Amino acid sequence: MARDQPVAPRKPPSQALLVLGICVIAMLAFSVTLKGFMTVGNFLALARNISILGILALGMAIVVIARGLDLSQVSSMAVASAIAILLMNSGTPTPLALLAGLGIAIAIGLLNGWLIAVVEMPALLTTLASGLAVLGITRTTAVQHFIVNLAPGHDDFLQLGGNVLGGIPVALVIFAITAVAVHLLLSRTVLGRFIYAHGDNPDAARLSGLPTRPLTMIEYALCAGIGYIGGVVMIAQTALMHLQVVESTLIFDVIMVVVLGGVSLTGGRGNVLSVIVGTLLIGVLLNGMTIMDLDVQTQNIVKGLVLLVAIVLDSILHPRDEETSKQGD
Repeated sequence: MARDQPVAPRKPPSQALLVLGICVIAMLAFSVTLKGFMTVGNFLALARNISILGILALGMAIVVIARGLDLSQVSSMAVASAIAILLMNSGTPTPLALLAGLGIAIAIGLLNGWLIAVVEMPALLTTLASGLAVLGITRTTAVQHFIVNLAPGHDDFLQLGGNVLGGIPVALVIFAITAVAVHLLLSRTVLGRFIYAHGDNPDAARLSGLPTRPLTMIEYALCAGIGYIGGVVMIAQTALMHLQVVESTLIFDVIMVVVLGGVSLTGGRGNVLSVIVGTLLIGVLLNGMTIMDLDVQTQNIVKGLVLLVAIVLDSILHPRDEETSKQGD
C-alpha cells in the first residue's frame, strides 16, 4: 500500500496581492458611497495624480530594495526642476535645460551615496540633512521665492502635462514607460541582481567581491534621477515648481507606497508590481478623501495610520534577524 504523500503547505498570498485586493474593495466601497467617484473623468484625474507619486516611488524602491532610504528625493526633484525652469526661462534650449536638471539631481544622489558608502554616515540622517542643505543653498543662491514659474513660449514642453489617445494623461504613459524600464533594470540586468544581493545581505555581497560602495552611489543616483522625471512631469502639468513641496508630506507618501506594496525595509525584496499596487491603493484613498472633502489634518491622520500598518505588515512578513537588525547602525 502506497504511503500518503505529504501535503506541501500553502504559501500565503503575497503582500502585493493583498494590497491589490484591498484596493479593489476600497474602489467598490467608494463607488457606492461617493457620488462622482465611478466616472471616467475622475479616473483620468486619478491616473494623472498618481503618476508623479508612482514615478517617485519607482526611484525610492531601488534604494529600499538595496536596504537604504532617501529622504532627500523630493528635495532633489524640486531643486533640479526649479533650476531647469530658470534655464528655460533664460533662453536655454529645453532639452539642454532638462539635461542640466537631470545632472543636478544625479549629482545630489551621488553625493548621498558617497557620504553613506565612503564616509559611512547613516542613510536616514544623511539624506535628511542633504535635502535641507540643498534646498537652503538653492533658496540662497538661485531661487529667491518658493514659486518658480515657467515663462510663456514652451508649449511643446507643456504637452507632457496634457493628454493623448482621447484623454489618457501623458503622465500615465511616462509612468508606464518608467515602470517598464525599472522592471527591466531590476530583473534583466547584472546591476539589478547586484542591487538585490546588496539589499539581501550587504556583508555577504561585500565578501563575495561586489563593489558595494560604487553600487550604493549608483542606487542613490538612480533614485534621484528617476525622481527628477516626476518633477519634469509636475512642471509640465502646472507650468511651475513650488519649492514648498519639500515641506509637504509627499516624501512620506512615497515611502508609504513603497512599503505598503511589499518592498521590504529589510532589503532584497520587492519589485515594480509592488510599487504599482501601492501607488494605486494610496491614489484611490487620496482621491476618495478629496471627494469627501476631508481637511488636511484628517488626511494626514489617515495616511499616518496607513504607513504604520504598512510598517507593521512588513515587520510581520519579513521579520528582522541578526543580520537585518544591523540596518541603520
